[in-house]
Amino acid sequence: MSTTHATYETHGPLATLTFNRPEARNAMTWDMYEALVDACDRVDRDPDVRVLILRGSGGKAFIAGTDIRQFERFHEPEDGVSYERRIDEVLDRLERVTKATIAQVQGVAAGGGCAIALTCDLRVATPASTFGIPIARTLGNCLSGATYSRLVDLLGPGPVKDMLFTGRFLAAAEAHALGLVNRIEPDEAIERAVAGYASQIASNAPLTLRATKEMIRRIAAQRRLREGDDRDLITMCYTSADFREGVEAFLAKRKPNWSGI
Repeated sequence: MSTTHATYETHGPLATLTFNRPEARNAMTWDMYEALVDACDRVDRDPDVRVLILRGSGGKAFIAGTDIRQFERFHEPEDGVSYERRIDEVLDRLERVTKATIAQVQGVAAGGGCAIALTCDLRVATPASTFGIPIARTLGNCLSGATYSRLVDLLGPGPVKDMLFTGRFLAAAEAHALGLVNRIEPDEAIERAVAGYASQIASNAPLTLRATKEMIRRIAAQRRLREGDDRDLITMCYTSADFREGVEAFLAKRKPNWSGI
C-alpha cells in the first residue's frame, strides 16, 4: 500500500519503502505504520525481492517517532497498553520479514523511528545522523518489553540505561562504535552505497540468508519478556499525570514540569 506519506517501489531484487512526510520530519501516523506492514507483506509475497530498504524523505530525518498529537486521545488505562501492543505488532512484522532489511538513516531516528531502525537487520547512516529515544525528558512514557529487549540485544544494559536515563541522542560515530550502525556513508553517497550493499546481499544464497536471519531472531526471542509481563509498567506510565504533562508540553514546545505521579 503506497499512501501520500509512504511510497513502495521495486528495482530488480531491491524494494524500497520511503516515508514521505518531511514537513513533520516523517513522524509516523497509523496509515504510515500500516504501509510498513503492507510493504513487509508485499516483500514476502514477491520471490524476486531479496532486500527491503527503509528510508525517510527530506534528508533531515529517518523517522522522528510517532506523531505526538495521536496521544491527545489517550484517556483510559488500556490506551497505553493498546498503543504499545500495536507498535509491537508492527515491529514484530518487520522483524519477521523473510528478506534482509536495511535502514537508510539520514538525520534523526527518534522514538518509534529509532525502534524501526533497530528492528531492521542492518543500519547505514550519514555522519550527521543521530539515534535516540528521549522519552525520559519529553513524554514520560515507556517502551514495551519487546522494544527494551531489542535495545539490550544490540547495545547491552549499560549503554541502553545511559541513553534512556539521560534522554540523549547517539551521534552516528558513537552508534557505529557501539555496533548499532553497520556503516557510515557521506550524505551525498548514501543512496548509492545502500544500493550497493543491498545488491551484494541480494546476490547471495537466499535460503542461507533466510535461515540466518530467522535463527538469530529465534535466539533473541527466547530472551524477551512474555507478552503481559510489561503491562503494569506501561499502565503506570501512560496513565500518569506526567504523561499528560509531557504530551501537553511537547505540543506547546515548552519544557515539561515532572511531578512523579
